[in-house]
Amino acid sequence: MKRESLLDYSTTTTFDLAVIGGGATGAGIAWDAASRGLATLLVERDDFGHGTSSRSTKLIHGGVRYLAQGRLGLVREALHERRWLLANAATYVHPLTFAIPLAGIGQTLKYRGGLALYDLLAGGSPLPRASLLSNAELVRELPGLRGGFTRAVRYTDAQFDDTRLLLGVLSRAATHGAVVLNYTAATGFLKRTPGQIRGIQVLDRETGRTHEIAARLVINAAGPDVDTVARLDQPAAPLQLTLSRGSHVVVARKFWPSDSALLMPDTPDGRVMFAIPWHDRVLLGTTDVPTSDSAVPRPSSAEVDFILDIAARYLAQAPRRADILSTFAGLRPLAHGDRGPATATTSREHRITIAESGLVSITGGKWTTFRCMAADCVDTALRHHGVAAPPSRTVNDTIPDRVNLYPPRFADPAAPDERLPTFDVALSIGATCQPQAVVRAVRGEMARHVEDVLARRTRMLFLDARAAMTAAPAVAAIIARELGHSNAWEARELKSFAAVAATFLPQP
Repeated sequence: MKRESLLDYSTTTTFDLAVIGGGATGAGIAWDAASRGLATLLVERDDFGHGTSSRSTKLIHGGVRYLAQGRLGLVREALHERRWLLANAATYVHPLTFAIPLAGIGQTLKYRGGLALYDLLAGGSPLPRASLLSNAELVRELPGLRGGFTRAVRYTDAQFDDTRLLLGVLSRAATHGAVVLNYTAATGFLKRTPGQIRGIQVLDRETGRTHEIAARLVINAAGPDVDTVARLDQPAAPLQLTLSRGSHVVVARKFWPSDSALLMPDTPDGRVMFAIPWHDRVLLGTTDVPTSDSAVPRPSSAEVDFILDIAARYLAQAPRRADILSTFAGLRPLAHGDRGPATATTSREHRITIAESGLVSITGGKWTTFRCMAADCVDTALRHHGVAAPPSRTVNDTIPDRVNLYPPRFADPAAPDERLPTFDVALSIGATCQPQAVVRAVRGEMARHVEDVLARRTRMLFLDARAAMTAAPAVAAIIARELGHSNAWEARELKSFAAVAATFLPQP
């Protein structure tokens, strides 16, 4: 089955709902709508999860720091969704123990009391409740912690692989019949008198062809580009977003050998910072810097220095710039009208707006709450447009561990693993990316480029940028063979990937 065939099918079909944006929110909406029996289309300008949704801190959590801001409703909702994800997306989400080293009685009372409230808001969570670590437990369980701390509090949240969960959600949407398309950019809207939207105009970025797709409802879930999409409808539409950049540094496991994550409290910017075990690496972050640029961001030199400086206050063996394997940053598209400078205290709740044309836009939110955000958005769109449909069904659904982004009626009989060919292309880069994984990514997961495979279908670019650059030629050769591309395509692809990979290395 070819992606192009899906696009051709979409131009001859009238959809009940079209979603613009292939990140967590858009994927959740497509899944929710399709599971209700609605004919659903999702289009994404780049690759699925290309922006914010692949660049998170990899945590499913209620948000300990939101307690101090008094956002108990947000915390309660997120903890409820954390429980759902642990049960229904267990392939991608698992419990993770956290430790907070404490500097004195004031911090002890603050975090012990806050985490008691956290556990209370979690209701009947199966996760262990927070507890104080004795000095002996601290030494045994936190071997990478710098000396001088004599007490710590331990609690449990959850960790996930953001892009793999995203692909799982899209796969579930496809199982319910949704059509999902990457590298398909929404460029305009089809309208009927008096200006009501009746579909979308899209550009196939691979062929350069423009298509018109009919849809009864359209939802704008474009993340950091929500305002850009809204202004395709109304050029003078008010801005809905405040953007902030969150940057991360990835280093070797030796710098934090504990199986628990470390929460480093009270950073100078009023946030907390984490050291998190992730794919046999350690993820350090994150920052919160206001920005007005919706392009895919890159950590600034000052942010990298900030992260390393905070880490040095807590880690017995502090990483230096030369130890960095990769860096990355993500944009938080926060729902906030006045664009104030304090993005660390800007609300993470989502907001839904409806334009005069009927375009529904959703902003804000967080990965943890994507499922209930999607249900709320679909409910709001259906109610406003008077469209009858069953209530949300995703609470009783599960996210599959095997990804196939093609609806069942378009299933490719050559997709199963046992039919994969043998390889004459060497790809000696360890367990993070094997030749069979590249083929599966192309055939069942719509990977089209080297970056799609090395950044998102596997996480190699996020884990070790230099190793990913070494692997790129072999990956390009496999993709070229699968998609019938020429040697010239491979050369262009490698040049493009080298430019992307360079942005994952720290700036001087």
